[in-house]
Amino acid sequence: MNTVFMDNFVRSSSKLQNRPALVLNADYRPLSYFPLSLWSWQDAIKAAYLERVDIIAEYSEYVHSPSISIKIPSVIVLKDYVKPTNTTVFTRFNLFLRDEFTCQYCGSNGDMTFDHVTPRCRGGRTTWQNVVASCGPCNLRKGSQSLRESGMHLRRTAIQPSTAQLMNAGRKFPPNHLHESWTDFLYWDAELEE
Repeated sequence: MNTVFMDNFVRSSSKLQNRPALVLNADYRPLSYFPLSLWSWQDAIKAAYLERVDIIAEYSEYVHSPSISIKIPSVIVLKDYVKPTNTTVFTRFNLFLRDEFTCQYCGSNGDMTFDHVTPRCRGGRTTWQNVVASCGPCNLRKGSQSLRESGMHLRRTAIQPSTAQLMNAGRKFPPNHLHESWTDFLYWDAELEE
């Protein structure tokens, strides 16, 4: 098939696929930091048309319908406040986020797995207080031993994080794509440089 013909003739919206909109709550804070609260440009335009959001910033590109041209939103704010959840769901991802993607035994940032501080074979449960992020070598070294038996130590005590703690941890890991219009809303309470 002649790909040159296809590239020149067929319209491709691939350049628009990388135009997500940052979604802010009614208090102008992101709904979440990690993963960052993003909507596709299509969902952002639909929500603006339905008057559920206000558009705060836009990309320079337009999308067109037969009767209208619209700039693609880059930052939108919800008109109604969404109350953040008070509970943190115990997932592998949230566990790694709590531990900042760092082995809690040696401090490495390699491929992560998780480890039961009190091994399951000894009655240890799968809870926030008993599971930590661990690199593969440390997990194998500890095995089914207690911390005392293995001679290993935790870098910090395993606790159940609050939603705010997880959000603050998520702010340390920015996504691969950050549009310049987002920075004022992502880091508004960061320390200012002199």
